[in-house]
Amino acid sequence: MPGVWCSRMRQKLSLMMTLVAWLLATGSHWDMVQTAAWGKMFASYSRSMSYWDALKMTFSVEGLCNVCEFVDDVKSDADGQPAPAEAGTRKVVLALAAVPRVVFAGPPAPAWPQDEWRLPVADRLAPPVPPPRA
Repeated sequence: MPGVWCSRMRQKLSLMMTLVAWLLATGSHWDMVQTAAWGKMFASYSRSMSYWDALKMTFSVEGLCNVCEFVDDVKSDADGQPAPAEAGTRKVVLALAAVPRVVFAGPPAPAWPQDEWRLPVADRLAPPVPPPRA
């Protein structure tokens, strides 16, 4: 049974890696960082004030922490708005790289003459018209 276990583990690992790649490609990792920062902020604010006030302070503009500001800056840069220092620079992105062409040839010609393998057609009788009923 170790082969079955390895196969299942490989499937799970493949699925987890695909999920991680999707999250990174869509920028969802910044949402996770933001959520963790909000949780930390709420926990620290709720020690000194009521839960309702801590919740208001966590999501208010005045209560932004360094992580919230960093995530906000990174997300705005990723949205295509250039940062002030990069306003004059341009990037060249190569979307498609050269792909080598692969040509598949057809099957090789048979080594025997094909006429020997044909069945003679003239020796057969024509089928009855209409077909017989059983």
